[in-house]
Amino acid sequence: MVQAVHRAIHVLRELATATPRLGVTELADRIGVAKPTAHALLRTLEAEGLVVQDRESGKYQLGPGLVTLGNAYLDSHELRTRAATWADRLATQADAAVWTGILMDGHVLVVHHAFRPGGAMQVLETGASLPWNACALGKAVAAFLPAERRTALLTGELPRVTGSSLDDPAELQAQLDRVRETGYAVDENELTLGDAGIAAPVFDRTGEVVGGLGLVGPIERLLAENARQEHAISVREVARSLSRDLGAPRNAGLRACD
Repeated sequence: MVQAVHRAIHVLRELATATPRLGVTELADRIGVAKPTAHALLRTLEAEGLVVQDRESGKYQLGPGLVTLGNAYLDSHELRTRAATWADRLATQADAAVWTGILMDGHVLVVHHAFRPGGAMQVLETGASLPWNACALGKAVAAFLPAERRTALLTGELPRVTGSSLDDPAELQAQLDRVRETGYAVDENELTLGDAGIAAPVFDRTGEVVGGLGLVGPIERLLAENARQEHAISVREVARSLSRDLGAPRNAGLRACD
């Protein structure tokens, strides 16, 4: 591991969680280095556009260069590229928003967001990071991970976003077992009060789970008695079609979590 690179990444991660900015001394304390070292790291990152300094306070925040890097990552991500058409189709079919996400360090990164059809005001969620345990996307992916990785998630941090978020490993494990049986996951009031999600796993050509795709919207629309099963079937079928588009074998879901 190259120490300077590791420290630079640590700086960026600290700034990503800071509200709203951090000074040199604060950053030095957080990453465990001397103030001159922190200052040198910040100056280098600033020269590359990865951080910017507020001229009034002298504190630092993330810079616009990260947007370029993030967009390049999303544009080159095969799951996102392949998911666009399928997500738009599902959004039209279900009259709801569709998110496609991947699991990263205990969080789901939304790599594509297909808006609900219609003219209602909607906020683009591409790039959002969501606790895996609080959303259907995260549970859909986690259920089909190898046992060792699944255990690591369940024994790791389980944030409570709302009062309905699950932070009990045993209860989550039971949910993941049901997801493996049904092929889809559900969240209700767990990520956002009043909203629900229905998601299914997506597999690649190796048969491994690489992400999830699902509907997001008001509980009364997604989980109504006459709509829930229909939505679940649609999500599962579209996720399977996307998996086949990625070259997944037909038995991918059966062998992925052995």
